[in-house]
Amino acid sequence: MVNRMQFYIDGAWVDPVVKKSTPVVNPANEEAMYEVALGSKADVDKAVTAAWRAFETFSQTSREERVALLSKIIEVYKTRMKDIGAAVSDEMGAPLPMAEKMQAGAGLGHIASTLEILKNYHFEEPVGSAVVVREPVGVVGMITPWNWPLNQIACKVAPALAAGCTMILKPSEFTPSSALIFAEILHEAGVPKGVFNLINGLGPEVGAAMAEHPHIDMISFTGSTRAGIDVARRAAPTVKRVSQELGGKSPNVILEGADLTKAVTGGVMHMFNNSGQSCNAPSRMIVPLSKMKEVAAIAKGVADKTKAGDPRAEGTTIGPVVSRIQWDKIQALIQKGIEEGATLVAGGPGLPEGVNKGFYVRPTIFADVTNDMTIAREEIFGPVLTILGARDEADAVRIANDTPYGLAGYVSADTVESARRVGRKIRAGNVNLQGVPNDRTAPFGGYKQSGNGREWGKFGLEEYLEVKAVAGFNAA
Repeated sequence: MVNRMQFYIDGAWVDPVVKKSTPVVNPANEEAMYEVALGSKADVDKAVTAAWRAFETFSQTSREERVALLSKIIEVYKTRMKDIGAAVSDEMGAPLPMAEKMQAGAGLGHIASTLEILKNYHFEEPVGSAVVVREPVGVVGMITPWNWPLNQIACKVAPALAAGCTMILKPSEFTPSSALIFAEILHEAGVPKGVFNLINGLGPEVGAAMAEHPHIDMISFTGSTRAGIDVARRAAPTVKRVSQELGGKSPNVILEGADLTKAVTGGVMHMFNNSGQSCNAPSRMIVPLSKMKEVAAIAKGVADKTKAGDPRAEGTTIGPVVSRIQWDKIQALIQKGIEEGATLVAGGPGLPEGVNKGFYVRPTIFADVTNDMTIAREEIFGPVLTILGARDEADAVRIANDTPYGLAGYVSADTVESARRVGRKIRAGNVNLQGVPNDRTAPFGGYKQSGNGREWGKFGLEEYLEVKAVAGFNAA
């Protein structure tokens, strides 16, 4: 049974210093399922002490020891896939098959790819007469979101372990159970005590204490741009490294000559995946102005076939959004889109037909959107797609880059050469051409207000390494 009223610190389950808890609500029925303990600065202090003590020895482990550890974690993780999927589905509303395969699977995939990177990574290299040594950065504070909980936990914890760091994780209070299962996995796999620590809590309390802590060397944060700015400000006085993966308002550019049916259908399905709760969702579809009506009709067809319903019911395409706060925000933005003159093609305000409770959002499509409208500027984080028209390729690129965000971009064209040409002009950390998905060994992260770090693969590992130049290393 998942232990929700304790924290995992120094290799053991311990009570909070001060007893305090919050209910975890099932977004599908709006009912509280259980309570989860909330931590404080005192709990953070305990975890940091444990992590610092463990760093002295864990930082000196060999590549072979860390390879063996990650291999064992993978072995144990595979036995808990269904448990993780069920927890994610209950707590953030993902349809159960998607939660088991994609949500739980993403975590496993990141650990596996990190393991392969670690096996061949060069921690030392000669540079001139010196040797450059890459060493673990130290104690890492990790703050993760609720929308892809295991994805974000694994793509931080796995490379930190591979680097030889120790860590304190604060998962989202909306999705605590999958993180607690992850702690059980690491414990069973034999992660040395103090190397991995977990404290549930709220951002303004536990997250702030981590960002400000003088003995945390690095903060890895995934979440909203607003919260990321606050974390960076709190971390600044201690000059710790801050790696951030923040919000997005990603353009999906469909050029003249592209297969419209394929590109639009794929773009809408991607947008609605996970109920639109993905930071890299292709939320701004930019199409030739002359094709607006045709695109809108194709998009409406996809929306009409997208079924919002019980995450455990057969045939459900998308579940609810995570909370009442998110639902209210999305509803207000949908209404704003109508008020500002966008054409409502599908969906709209309110609950889907036949649904009378739960935080469900109607799959919504807006056409004839201009890039100055609120729905084109703000990250909605729900199943709401905006379709914008461009006069030509240059106009499409201008619209694509006219955003404070720069996490992802998507391009569909008649030829891969055309897609490459436009893809190179999009200012974003990840660009997907012709419907090809991300590669877990390639870096993931953003430009501008979408963040300043990289995760996944070799680049993700290097976020957790310091670079030391040693002159005279090979001197006689």
